[in-house]
Amino acid sequence: QVQLVESGGGLVQAGGSLRLSCAASGRTVRNSRMGWFRQPPGKERDFVAAISRSGGTYYANSVKGRFTISRDNAKNTVYLQMNSLKPEDTAVYYCAADVGYNKYDYWGQGTQVTVSS
Repeated sequence: QVQLVESGGGLVQAGGSLRLSCAASGRTVRNSRMGWFRQPPGKERDFVAAISRSGGTYYANSVKGRFTISRDNAKNTVYLQMNSLKPEDTAVYYCAADVGYNKYDYWGQGTQVTVSS
């Protein structure tokens, strides 16, 4: 069983930055594909970023150049650094883990990010 706990959300003005954290237990982030997703109010949950087991990173076009996904193997934690935030980035952000079945089987509880204009 894998547990994921997100933190770091909050209220920020447009143009500001936040860093989200996803602390994992039950499995190392190094051995999992880790992803960040977000769900804006009244909309579907969408892919934001992912980091593969080999360290490759992938981003949605809407966040490319502004967001950076990374991991700290020693802390078993994945991060999402979000810069130049826009009001349209407002959403609940979720961390997810793919432990080897090519799908995200484990999800955190989410953390709210609100960007004011």
